[in-house]
Amino acid sequence: MKTYLAKNETVERKWYLIDAKDQVLGRLSVKIANILRGRNKPTYTPHVDTGDFVVVINADKIVLTGKKEDQKQYMFYSGYVGGEKRLGVSQMQERQPDFVIKHAVKGMLPKNRLAAKMLTKLRVFAGEEHTHEAQQPEIIKL
Repeated sequence: MKTYLAKNETVERKWYLIDAKDQVLGRLSVKIANILRGRNKPTYTPHVDTGDFVVVINADKIVLTGKKEDQKQYMFYSGYVGGEKRLGVSQMQERQPDFVIKHAVKGMLPKNRLAAKMLTKLRVFAGEEHTHEAQQPEIIKL
């Protein structure tokens, strides 16, 4: 029996909708990353993007465990001397609620060009509304 290897031309993509309200950031990110990679499919092939599209709503209502709400920080560097900026999770959720989820999912994907392509299939929205009703996403209960 031969091993089945998926090809880009034969991959069928689906759309999934995930409600992030009252979900723990890390556990939610693992599930999203697995769907983006295609790990939930029997046709998963590591070197081919077999993943599906994911739409996340209520990104501003995620939960962090322990003291991460106060202690976790995101660091940005402009490239200039003294151009380092640090922002806490609560500040980032106020400014860019989608960044927190995208950053966590990006860290759980492989570090290569394929991961950059996978990350483009992630759509994160701060509120209840999203712009992908036409794709009829399948709702996933977590």
